[in-house]
This record gives sequence, structure tokens and C-alpha cells, in this order.
Amino acid sequence: MVLDTQRNNVAPLIDRFAKIFINISPNVLSWFSLVFAILAGLFFYYSTPYNYFLLIAVLFVFLNGFFDAIDGKVAKLTNKASKKGDFIDHAIDRYADIFILGGLALSIWCQLWIGLLAIIGMFLTSYMGTQAQAVGFKRNYSGLLGRADRLVLLMVFPTLQNIFTNYYTGIIFGFTLIEWMLVYFAIIGNITAIQRFYTTIKHI
Repeated sequence: MVLDTQRNNVAPLIDRFAKIFINISPNVLSWFSLVFAILAGLFFYYSTPYNYFLLIAVLFVFLNGFFDAIDGKVAKLTNKASKKGDFIDHAIDRYADIFILGGLALSIWCQLWIGLLAIIGMFLTSYMGTQAQAVGFKRNYSGLLGRADRLVLLMVFPTLQNIFTNYYTGIIFGFTLIEWMLVYFAIIGNITAIQRFYTTIKHI
């Protein structure tokens, strides 16, 4: 599951949505994505088997990904693309990631140590991708688990958790579905970071 490799295929669709927001500053759209990430984290944190906050959080995760996808497109369509805007986008993405995963790590659905390992895997993956660009190589999207992949999983697994918890405990081999997702982030995230490290080393 490497959705980042499909960027060119979905570009026409993203362009179409980006044109709707063409009169809004790309940086403002980036800040919108952060607001939705904060809301997602809060709803993840306060979610329980007795409310629908997991599903509301999933909606905010989608909106975070949506605005993160179109801010750069709007910048290109309006000739406002800049290094400053790119830096703001990357910085906001990292804060968005920590709010979303942090909300899950601190929620009733997850043991804190699993959440922390997932956050480490996530940050190492993102760091290797942007650091490649910093040393003169292109932004590195290679590997098994990119940000687009994480966002999709962050919509699918909490939704499944909400559905399954209505019928039984939602525990599989001692872990919740959300914990299994975060274990995946921790393991595959570190593998992805190593993949990006070696890919970059070969080209610099």
C-alpha cells in the first residue's frame, strides 16, 4: 500500500478540487489542515465505545488530508509556490501528524508505549523524506508507508474499531484494532525510514 506513488494519477482530480479554492491563500489552506488535525486528535482522545467520536475524528482526518493535498496545487495554479510556503506546509504536516497520533496514543483505545513507538516511526519516515530534499536530492516518497497511506489507515481502522466494538470487545490477540494499526505504523514506519535512507544515500 504505497499511495504516494499514485500522485500523478490523482493529480487531475486534485486539480479540479483545487480550482474551487483558488481565491484562498495556499498558506491559509495549510492552516485549515492543521485545525482539522487538532480536531481529529481531540475527538480521538475523547472517543469511547459509547459515543461516535471515532467516526467524527475520521471525518476530520479526511479533511486534514484533503486540505493538505490541495494547498500545494492552489499555490501552483496561482503561481504562489515558494520555498516559504513549502516549509510552512511541511512544518504544519508534522504538527498535524503529532496531534492525530497523539490523540490516539492518549486515548482509551491504545497503550501509551504503542502510541509512542508509532509516533517515532512516523517522524523518522517523514524526516528521511524531507532530509533527502534538504541535502539536494528530490523529496523522497519511496518506501512502504507514506503519509497518504497513514491517513487512509487512520480512517479505515478507527471506523472498523467503532463498528466491531458495537458487537464485541474489539480486542484481537490482546490488542485493539487501533493498537494493531499503530504497531504497523511503528514497524513499517521504521522500515520505510531505512528504505528512504538507503535510497537517498545512493543518489548523493
